[in-house]
Amino acid sequence: MQNENGENVDLYVPRKCSWTKRLLTAKDHGSVQINVANIDPVTGVYTKEDSTFALSGYVRFRSEGDMALSELVKKNDAQMLTAQE
Repeated sequence: MQNENGENVDLYVPRKCSWTKRLLTAKDHGSVQINVANIDPVTGVYTKEDSTFALSGYVRFRSEGDMALSELVKKNDAQMLTAQE
C-alpha cells in the first residue's frame, strides 16, 4: 500500500518468482535470489549495476532453475540492448 506521497508503507512486501510469477512465501526455504552483473556490450566491462532474479523452490525442485535463469538473463540482455539504442 502507498500513502499520498507515493511511498510504500507496508511492513512486508513479498517477493515473486521471476520465472513463474508465484509468490515466494516465508516458508519457501528452497527459493533463491540471484544478482547478475550488467556489462557493457561493447567493452565487456562491469557497469556497476546488476539485475536481480528470484527463483522459487518449486522451479529449483523440478531442476528447471538453470534453464529459467539462462532465459531470464537472455531476455534482460535483449531489453538492455534495445534500451541503449
